[in-house]
Amino acid sequence: MEDRSRAALRVPREESPVSEAIGGLTLGNYVADRPPPPRPAPPPPSQELPPQSRMVSEGVVMTDITARFKAAASTLQPGELVKDGYFTLFEAVGALEIMDPKMDSGCVAPEDAEEDDYQIERTLLPTEVIGIIDQLLCLEMAWHLGYPLSQTLLTCLYITGILIPTPRCLDEADYLRSHSPADKRTIAHSVLRAYCIALISTCGSVNVNVRNEVYYEEEDLATNTYNLALLEDTSKDEIRQVLQEARAALIDADQSWPNNVVAALQSRLDFRETFLTAMDVAELRVQPDSLRTPWTLMTAAIKKIRDSHGLGVAVPGAFNTKMQGKLASTMPPRPIVQPSLDEALEHWTRLSEDAAEAVAILKYEDPQSLLTFQAKKPQPLVYIRTFVQGLIFFDNIMLGEHSIRQIMDDDLAIVVLPGSGLLDPLNDEVEAVQDPRFAISRFMEEFRIRSFPSYLEIYRTMCQNRSRSRRMMCHLLREWETLQMDVEEIDTQVQTVVDELAANGNASGALSSSSSGALALPLSSWAFLYKLRIMEWVVQLGFELEVYLPDELAGMYWYLSYLAKRRVQHAERIRTFTLRSLNELQQRNGGRDFTAHHEAAFTKSLLYLRTTMLDASVTWELADALSCLYASLHRVGLLKTPARPYSTDELRYEVRMKPFAVVGLPELPTFATFKTEAEQGSNSVAAILQYAEQALGGAKKGCEALTRFDENEAFAANCHARWVASTKNMYKSAIFAGLAVAALRKEVDRVETASGSAVGISGSTPVPLKLTVQVPKPDDSYHAWWLVPKLTPTA
Repeated sequence: MEDRSRAALRVPREESPVSEAIGGLTLGNYVADRPPPPRPAPPPPSQELPPQSRMVSEGVVMTDITARFKAAASTLQPGELVKDGYFTLFEAVGALEIMDPKMDSGCVAPEDAEEDDYQIERTLLPTEVIGIIDQLLCLEMAWHLGYPLSQTLLTCLYITGILIPTPRCLDEADYLRSHSPADKRTIAHSVLRAYCIALISTCGSVNVNVRNEVYYEEEDLATNTYNLALLEDTSKDEIRQVLQEARAALIDADQSWPNNVVAALQSRLDFRETFLTAMDVAELRVQPDSLRTPWTLMTAAIKKIRDSHGLGVAVPGAFNTKMQGKLASTMPPRPIVQPSLDEALEHWTRLSEDAAEAVAILKYEDPQSLLTFQAKKPQPLVYIRTFVQGLIFFDNIMLGEHSIRQIMDDDLAIVVLPGSGLLDPLNDEVEAVQDPRFAISRFMEEFRIRSFPSYLEIYRTMCQNRSRSRRMMCHLLREWETLQMDVEEIDTQVQTVVDELAANGNASGALSSSSSGALALPLSSWAFLYKLRIMEWVVQLGFELEVYLPDELAGMYWYLSYLAKRRVQHAERIRTFTLRSLNELQQRNGGRDFTAHHEAAFTKSLLYLRTTMLDASVTWELADALSCLYASLHRVGLLKTPARPYSTDELRYEVRMKPFAVVGLPELPTFATFKTEAEQGSNSVAAILQYAEQALGGAKKGCEALTRFDENEAFAANCHARWVASTKNMYKSAIFAGLAVAALRKEVDRVETASGSAVGISGSTPVPLKLTVQVPKPDDSYHAWWLVPKLTPTA
């Protein structure tokens, strides 16, 4: 294909009459290596020309180019285009957009060309103020849900009246700019102005807080302000003063306005002030109980707003999409996005409750509880997620008062190194190079520096939306795979120093020497355990996000059981070495080295390993059972694979397993192994269902045991109720999976008894079963990770 754009640039500017006339003409394709057309002769004198417009101005010379333009255009063939060298692509696209209502931001339909007759200075009734504020609440929540300001708050005449033109001080922040400062505002206008100013200030603070953390604008929040200042530089005390003045004005109006109307407006000002205060005190990151109070008051204010909504009167004229034309944006007008008030208030209630719960994260107990705390369903809005990020990571001080090293050492102590001398901070004070503790300090510091980024990224990943979390975890797998290989070398070096200490009899804490058997390799074991957990999370989020199709569920649940089984085995290995370290420490020096601190550390570690093994076992059994159930549904023909002429099972397997292809251990199963385990063609349907029943029995027992754990045993501090609810939902999934297995097995037994042959054998004629199957959506399931099919008898 010829390069038409480059050829068009070779057309000389002086030789193109069309270029001389308008600079660029869009008639089709570019002219490629075409000689310039001859200059046309001037029109004969007898030809009548259209009357020229009269313009009286000194220095302006009028030239009529109509005839020259027509003559030049007549020389072009259909489909040709002459492009001036200085006529840029941006200008060409802009020319195509002109007067296109879908592209041209300045295009206004004829019926909308007239100015609106809504007067912003009009007298407002108090009930109308309530209606405007309630609509602003809906639009503000739409912005929190991800829609741009141009389609939400900036469609309000009162909001844009305050922001355009930009006020130089708070006194100028008024939509009644035409009134002189001496004019006294009405009480209704004072209340509405105060509410709008506080709303703009809170939106500005939300924008700043979100931008300071990791977020994704195309997915989470539209932070574009269209070059408008959202009062970010205005003091919060000044905003509160405006609210107080409005509240005082309401007290003066108490005699002339109905009491319930005054109370309704008071509740809306209270909502605004508590939101402003909550965001202000959140920056302190101390005293969780004090930080929670404004959010609790905000929840109470929302309830009052809900109860008094019926008093308001809607003012539709106060909101108009024409306000978008005043913004610094090339986007054409878009319709207003406004959820219903009930939906908006539901989101507001959840936001305030999530924020009040998020503050509890500052009550640090242990890193494992921190991970459990962040795994919330349904996921909070983006402001709350960035709020949690700020609480955890602000200024590299975790949770306001803890160092990153402390959090990571606590995690190591719980998982693999309870009471270990490797984590003793006194090692850092040893300056003698020949002292083994100096080497331990150096190796552990090297390990921490290497592990910090990957470790902290897990907590940051938990703060993203579900889709982004899964994507980031796929990238994290590569980092943890590399980390595990790097840490194995550090483990070997540390073990050499530990053996030297043990030989000299100077070991302090729980340090296991290699003379007692296999190497513990605690650091690489810790990295491997986290890698396994990330792999499981990736698969489980795939179920929640509907990444896998119904005919792929059997294979993916089998792979989840494969990973969970590996985690059980690895946790058992860690527990074995933990018990060995405990026995060695108790026997050393007649037990005099075993202190109360060591006892508490080992007790906590063994509790964690028990919880991890039980959780992994439940995941293993339940995933195995669902894999068997879906495999049986395929075998009996109730769940069919759709025709895919442009793909194969092996190609889809490669796509699904692409995130795990970088992992060396656990080894990725081959496609042949995966297919064999997913289909279980060597077993009869009855045998598969019998195995599923046994697996579900184990899963239910495990869930029952987990629900009896307190927050210390479950490592769910400050979120134990939510953790128990999630475990109970998993238990319900196991129960209903058992009902589905029983229904299918009963129908299979009936058909086999009637036909005298086994059902689902390869090569046999399919026998119709009197059942229909429906695979539920994650939101319709008891647990988003466990999609239990629903079997319904048919006539």
